[in-house]
Amino acid sequence: MVRLAGIEPTTPWFVAKYSIQLSYSRNSHNYAMEEKNYITPAGHERIKTELLQLLNLDRPEVVKVVHWAASNGDRSENGDYIYGKKRLREIDRRIRFLNKRLEFAVVVDNSSRKSGESDSEQIFFGATVTYTLTEGSKASKETTIKIVGVDEVDLEKGHVSWVSPIAKALIKAKLGDCVKIQTPNGVCEIEILDVQYL
Repeated sequence: MVRLAGIEPTTPWFVAKYSIQLSYSRNSHNYAMEEKNYITPAGHERIKTELLQLLNLDRPEVVKVVHWAASNGDRSENGDYIYGKKRLREIDRRIRFLNKRLEFAVVVDNSSRKSGESDSEQIFFGATVTYTLTEGSKASKETTIKIVGVDEVDLEKGHVSWVSPIAKALIKAKLGDCVKIQTPNGVCEIEILDVQYL
């Protein structure tokens, strides 16, 4: 029987932390998620922090509540037990998802572009781009977006996925270029005003 640093493999801590991770990574097989998951260093750290929060704090707390509720007797009408089991399934599902995302994560570090060692005027993953439409009613309005991974999308902050149509049109373009993008209203042309790697 395998032991980790003197920890009994039957303790709730061991079961919660290791058997869930190992069994889910072996049993579930989702081909769509096996593609590379490009992510910024900040996004990678955020996912790791959430996973550790779930494993070390949230799940053990819910396990205690479920254990206490189960010891009270009749489980069929026990609200704490029923809700606790449901919450436990939600946490386990999220743990599986985050493990898969981290398993296929490719952290893209743009430190060479930030320091000016590489071409910092060309748009790649992680770039913050300011652009404007060249024609139409919003022609003079500047828009700033950051190209990030699919797990980091936040439209309120201007973070768009690298697989979005706007990002696909901008990637590999350079400062001052005009690129065409297909929108629901038809094809429009945008001019790149600024490229930064923050």
